[in-house]
Amino acid sequence: MEASVNSQAERARILVIDDAPVNLQVLTAALAADFNVQIATSGAMGLALAAKSLPDLILLDIMMPQMDGFEVCRRLKADPALQAIPVIFITARSDIDAETDGLTLGAVDYITKPIKVQIVKLRIRNLIDREILRKQIEAQHRELELVARFDTLTRLPNRAMLADRMNQALLRAQRQRKPLAVAFLDLDGFKAVNDTHGHDAGDHLLITLAERMRQTLRDGDTLARLGGDEFVAVLPDLADYTNSAPILNRLLAAAAQPVWFGEASLQVSASLGVSFYPQAQEIDADQLLRQADQAMYQAKLAGKNRFAVFDADQDRSLRAHHASMEGIRQALLNKEFVLHYQPKVNLRSGQVTGAEALIRWVHPQRGILPPGQFLPMIEDHPIAIELGQWVIDSVLHQLEAWNDFGFETSVSINIGARHLQQADFVARLRQSLAAHPRIKPSQLELELMETSTQGDWEHVSGVLDGCRQLGIKFALDDFGTGFSSLTYLKRLPVSQLKIDRSFLKDMLANPGDLAILKSIIDLASAFDIEVLAEGVETVEHGVLLLQFGCELAQGYGIARPMPPSELPGWVSGWKPDPAWTRAQALQAQDVPILFAGVEHRVWLIRLQAFIKGEQSASPPIDHGQCRFGKWLQNCTAEQHAAHPTIRDIDSTHRQVHAMAAQLLELHAAGQNRQALAGMAELDALRDVLLGQLKSLL
Repeated sequence: MEASVNSQAERARILVIDDAPVNLQVLTAALAADFNVQIATSGAMGLALAAKSLPDLILLDIMMPQMDGFEVCRRLKADPALQAIPVIFITARSDIDAETDGLTLGAVDYITKPIKVQIVKLRIRNLIDREILRKQIEAQHRELELVARFDTLTRLPNRAMLADRMNQALLRAQRQRKPLAVAFLDLDGFKAVNDTHGHDAGDHLLITLAERMRQTLRDGDTLARLGGDEFVAVLPDLADYTNSAPILNRLLAAAAQPVWFGEASLQVSASLGVSFYPQAQEIDADQLLRQADQAMYQAKLAGKNRFAVFDADQDRSLRAHHASMEGIRQALLNKEFVLHYQPKVNLRSGQVTGAEALIRWVHPQRGILPPGQFLPMIEDHPIAIELGQWVIDSVLHQLEAWNDFGFETSVSINIGARHLQQADFVARLRQSLAAHPRIKPSQLELELMETSTQGDWEHVSGVLDGCRQLGIKFALDDFGTGFSSLTYLKRLPVSQLKIDRSFLKDMLANPGDLAILKSIIDLASAFDIEVLAEGVETVEHGVLLLQFGCELAQGYGIARPMPPSELPGWVSGWKPDPAWTRAQALQAQDVPILFAGVEHRVWLIRLQAFIKGEQSASPPIDHGQCRFGKWLQNCTAEQHAAHPTIRDIDSTHRQVHAMAAQLLELHAAGQNRQALAGMAELDALRDVLLGQLKSLL
């Protein structure tokens, strides 16, 4: 390493910028034997030569006419292409202010005249040696990163990067609700090419076909090499499943084109298996890849040079027999199902208004399974009615036990569509209540999904009316995720709307979800229907709900579902967070302040995503052009103009944008680590700004 550094240092290019011929002559004579020396007799000439030749080091005089050395240095450091070149000031000025100014501008050293040639040469050599060593280390680091994430032969993403890309694609598919395809491709006849023509021919074939296949894909698609002759394509944002067929056919065609290697024509084909996401059951990236791999073997068995689609239904029937209809019926007989109870509370008063019964399967091999792992497969099967009736009877039994214990509460039960639409639903419910005479019907509440009410309106309305006559109330669950039609609220006698947790999850960073949340709360108020929010996970979630006028909630931020034995003790000891008891519903004119705060959060998220390279465009950096800035401009002209905090908010907001501009400059200069480190200070300013906003409420 040392020999390499010294060799490169001897050939390093040095640019000397000085208007005095005698200085140029002295420095050139001193350095020419060891370095390639260029000279410039003015600042302008020096900038031009630096841009053209990109020297390894610049020796710069300060006192020059027209453009002094300080200005030259300032311009060098402002140019992204030149700012990394080390600058040493060599000048007759020996005052401390001049040296401080020079080093502040970015110079790495400051040498005063008269010039001591040997000292200058040693400083230059040491500096260049360090700079070359730094560049070598950076190059090695980049090479290691490349090897860690890219295939060394084809330069395609490798298995590690593929895993990252697939996880990102799955998250994107969940957010955008657009299908994703994963294609597993294996070359047919590749081993024969290696055996006949040698490994160099095989490598050449892989490199050529990899590039051809990559060019058939869309922007945003990923082609990775797993190893050998195996490739994987990730195809996100499909309009529908059939939309992938043209892309798959292009991949097959590209793989089948001949490749010349010297005088030899090399030709293979490909077998391709494809699997899609989402599926009826939740699936992760590894499972999706294994499914595509299985489908690829089906394509080979079918004759090769074609693609086959993974049959998820068939695979599920073979691999998930323990969760089949018979398995669930057996679990009922074996009493493997249990109910946990999640409290529902009034955030402001602290009153526990009831609990929701949530089913769990204590599977003998797989442990405790949540309902999402077994209920979806039975929703259209008669076993769903048996399981639903078991839930009703179990809840009534538990309510009776709690009443006898001196603990009286109400419990809500989720009712599936098939169960609700049974002709004898009301009659069987009446019989169940009669079997538990110590239970008040008002202690039982039934929750319906929006989809459960579709179809026979007359029957569903009759069932709800019959239950209401028994004294049982209904809630419309997961409101906002289905059709959310006003017809539901007008025609169905529901007493409560439950806002789906998905709107709470991102409401602090998604103005769209926040607007939907506010609309649902206002809609419930207009129809005089109680509203409860599911998925409260933080204190801030609860405060915002209360400010919107929603007092009822449940979620992990209050309590997780618990066994029935734990609920009475939890109720007796629970107290709401002090922030919730203090929170007040906002006046209509103050609601935009909340939205302004969320818009500012979104702006910061977008800025960080841009710096990380996760999105292509930065948010507006002009403080008057972002959404928060536009709100602030309107605010100063309206009801809050006289509020003294408005000036503080404006000042903080300007600081945020000024700092963001500095971080973007670092990003543009390739100093991403420093830019990301600066985000912590921006986050602190965000908290200050949000605190100032709260004072307006």
